[in-house]
Amino acid sequence: MSRLIPAAERIQKARALIQKARELSIPVDGGKYDFSYIAQVKDLLRQARELVIFIHHSAGAGVEIKTEAAMIKQEADQADKEILH
Repeated sequence: MSRLIPAAERIQKARALIQKARELSIPVDGGKYDFSYIAQVKDLLRQARELVIFIHHSAGAGVEIKTEAAMIKQEADQADKEILH
């Protein structure tokens, strides 16, 4: 059984994943339309979203944490648009 990660730590990890997606170097060969690059970016952003997806439904999470979790989802969507479009 995996250990339970606190909501605050999930938010920190999610932000780190979004930052990692932003810092991925664009391949010289295919540019930002390289399928491997797109897959890496999408995977990192998916991981970030999955880390915070259930925080909103958690009874133990406070309003601030739930707000931050919602902001993470928006940050991931914004990063997707900025990086890939």
